[in-house]
Parts: sequence; C-alpha cells; structure tokens
Amino acid sequence: MTVLNPLLPQVAKIVKIKAETPTIKTYRVVMPDGSKPFEHIPGQCAMISVPPVGEALFSITSSPTQEEYMEFSIVKTGSVTNFLHEVEEGFEIGIRGPYGNGFPLESFKGKDILFIGGGIGLAPLRSLINYCLDKREEFGKIDIVYGARTPDDMIQKDEIFKIWPEAPDTEVHLTVDTEWEGWEGRVGFVPQCVEEICFSPENRIAVTCGPPIMIKFVLQGLDRLGFTPEQIVTTLELRMKCGVGKCGRCNIGDKYVCKDGPVFTYAQLLNMPPEY
Repeated sequence: MTVLNPLLPQVAKIVKIKAETPTIKTYRVVMPDGSKPFEHIPGQCAMISVPPVGEALFSITSSPTQEEYMEFSIVKTGSVTNFLHEVEEGFEIGIRGPYGNGFPLESFKGKDILFIGGGIGLAPLRSLINYCLDKREEFGKIDIVYGARTPDDMIQKDEIFKIWPEAPDTEVHLTVDTEWEGWEGRVGFVPQCVEEICFSPENRIAVTCGPPIMIKFVLQGLDRLGFTPEQIVTTLELRMKCGVGKCGRCNIGDKYVCKDGPVFTYAQLLNMPPEY
C-alpha cells in the first residue's frame, strides 16, 4: 500500500449531497476513479480543502464497513463550510487523512453500548453506530439517545426513524427540546432523557458527542447513574487545525486533540486542565 504524505491532499469528488437541515448537509466523497479515499477507524477525521478558500477538519461520518465511499456531515459555520454549502454534485475537493485516534473498538466488544448525541453531534457517532450494527454479533444491546432543538433539526432521518430502530436488539430514543406541533415523541433535553430512562451501567459503555453544554450535563447524569469515568467515551473536536500536532492550536496540557484524540475517555478528561 502506498504511504500518503499526511500534509498533501488528494483530489476527490463530491458525488452526492443530501440536505439534512437548513444548515447541515451530508457529502458523499470518492476518488476520481470511484474508489474510497482511504481507510479509517470510527472517530477519526479528515481534512477537506477547497482552494483558495481554505481547509477544515471534519469527522468521517460513514462506517469503515462502507467500502465504496466516505461521508461527511457539515454544518454551515464559516468560510470553508459556507463555500461547500454552495457547491453542486461533481465538485472536486482536496482530502487528506485520516487523523486522530478512533474509538477503542476492541474494548467495546461484548458490551452493551449507549450512544448519546445532540444535534450535529450525531455525525461522529454515526460512523461507530453503523460499524456496530454491521458487526452486530460482536456487541451487546445498543441504545441510541438522540435529541435536537426541533424535529426539523435532526439529521440522518432515515436512519434514526427507520433503519436503526429495525436493527436487532437496538432501541432508538428520540427527544426534542420543547413541544413541537406534530411531534409525538419525547420532549426534553438529552441529559434529562438519559436519566429518565435510567440506563444501567452494568457491562455498558456510554459514548457521547454534542454541544459542550450537553456533554457537561450528560457526564453529570451518567455519574449519578453509576457509570465510572472509564465507561464513558467522548470526542473533542474544537480547535483542531493542522491535524498532525504541529500548529499547537489544539494543545491541552500534554495532549494534542488531533493526535491523542479526538476520542477520549472521561477518565482522561479528568486529568486534563479545566480549560476544555
């Protein structure tokens, strides 16, 4: 296998664009020959560049078990993302990666897994969720708690409403922040939902991603339910810039999020400076 220069983008093509919400789109990417850009582990990221606008690091939202393409769910927040939200299918981009450490898959095997996501935070979890469902016999019961401000703000609607609930020994618990016309599901914030369902920590790993304030209260709730810091895994993606630990922008204590993360256990977070 050819060893790629981690700082040299390859040319790739966007072959499908799916509008998830007014501000979030999912992009399907392949190489010019139609192949997948590279292999990755759930939780890893890739750098997407659009010269001369710039480049940005994004979570890979497709599972490694998907052999034909790679996907990214991108929220419109800055110059690079604003530009990407205006392009059409067939547009060529630069891509390099993968970066960071993924989820510790071996330590998850044989255990029940609780996924907790909020808003765009479902995107990094989606890679691992689909990986676990594609290798269903290797994992225990799967619970997915996902919430957003409104039903319209939810992403991957086909999966959360149709595909995942039909998977063996898998339950999907959806919630919205406030009452919404036509919504018949749960109402309340994600941390509240987690505690109300009262998930047992026995032989279970909790994996969470979402807005920082959501993660803060999810961690507190899991602690009250009896989860140990070693049983809780999350991702930190803010501040990452170069992807290879050279720019120092994502440095926190003795860690670089792009190299040592973005996946960390709560036990590791407790040993980091409080700035994160």
